[in-house]
Amino acid sequence: MRYLPIYLLAFLLCFTAMPAVAQHGEGSHATTEHAATSEAGHERDIGQTLVHILAHHLIDSQELEFFGLKIHLPTLHIGSFEIKITKHRVWWVVSGLLVLLLTSLAGRNKSAVPTGMRNVFEVLVVFIRDEILRPNIGHKADKFLPYFLTLFTAILFSNLLGLFPWGASATGNVNVTAGLALCTLGMMVGLGVKENGLFGFMHSFAPSGVPLWLLPLIVIIEIVSFMIRPFALTIRLFANMLAGHAVIAVLLGLIVSLWFAVPSIAVATGVMLLEIVVALIQAYIFTMLTAVFVGLTMHPAH
Repeated sequence: MRYLPIYLLAFLLCFTAMPAVAQHGEGSHATTEHAATSEAGHERDIGQTLVHILAHHLIDSQELEFFGLKIHLPTLHIGSFEIKITKHRVWWVVSGLLVLLLTSLAGRNKSAVPTGMRNVFEVLVVFIRDEILRPNIGHKADKFLPYFLTLFTAILFSNLLGLFPWGASATGNVNVTAGLALCTLGMMVGLGVKENGLFGFMHSFAPSGVPLWLLPLIVIIEIVSFMIRPFALTIRLFANMLAGHAVIAVLLGLIVSLWFAVPSIAVATGVMLLEIVVALIQAYIFTMLTAVFVGLTMHPAH
């Protein structure tokens, strides 16, 4: 249960970073529905039908779809604030619930020798601690292990949920990845100031030995480089998860007749299997880069 406060913090940042997604998704969904209506009376080919089914993987909306059944999600009114519950938010919460469920199941095994789910999680914990955190953060790595474990498992489950029929990858939404990157930025600034003091943190943007006339340019470059790091995290995860579903949709859209069905479906199946590997790799890369960026601010090289 140590994961719960950390995950909720990340979720709240993602939640508040998504004010316009629902409206955009509704517009896109409405456009799709309008296109479907305008084709009434005309027979759709197989490719168009499959792309229409896959459209929910690429856009956000206030509707959940399960094998043709559409569930309209509510809008919450808190005072003067209006919060629209969208399917990406729902699937992001589902990924968090999976993290809590699996960790609770693993915690029930009290035997000296780990077995089953506990054994799987122990391998994951040891890998993230020894291969990601300790080389980058140092002797204080164990204190941050719950956050990085939550980060890795939440992103992984969110990536994988988008591969299920009628599921959606919340990490394919730039607002979600931006929220996670804001968590990383907060850790970078907070731990940088905590470990080095405010003056030491600011001094990291002005390396020693730089000529005075060149110092303003170096400071600007260092600040821009610092801010680009969370931006790169945002775009990398979002683009990779969105691109995979888009490629599958394009491949299935090539099915204009039964003659094109076999090669298109075969290649799309290969891409889908590759997406499983990509889901794992992207969770690892986001976690690794977060540890690297945090470690650089905690231990700057002057």
